[in-house]
Amino acid sequence: MRVRCVGAIVHDGEGRLLVIRRGHPPGEGLWSLPGGRVEPGESDAAALARELAEETGLRVEPGRLIGSVERPGAGGATYDIHDYAATVTGGTLRPGDDARAARWAGSAELRRLPTTPGLIEALTAWGVLPTTG
Repeated sequence: MRVRCVGAIVHDGEGRLLVIRRGHPPGEGLWSLPGGRVEPGESDAAALARELAEETGLRVEPGRLIGSVERPGAGGATYDIHDYAATVTGGTLRPGDDARAARWAGSAELRRLPTTPGLIEALTAWGVLPTTG
């Protein structure tokens, strides 16, 4: 079974990347991009905006598709994850829903955090790692 998911690549004015610490499986306790499952009948853009609001308290304007990855999921499922650029349009950063924490991270900081498998490699391949330390 394939499960369509979305993730957001959001940079702040200093070039840091928005990341969340997952509060539930898969990847509980690890840092990753905010995002989640696309609900039936929901567009990727709508899912991205909803997930960001739920997990980070931020309102975003979804942008272009940056890249896609597949990751193993529970019960033999495959998560088909589509990561989009997004721009913050409002809200206040705070963790919520299944995010244990939410923060902005520079490149060096992100590399020191325990991240979900393949995150750093994907961000590097797509050329979207933060530009600041």
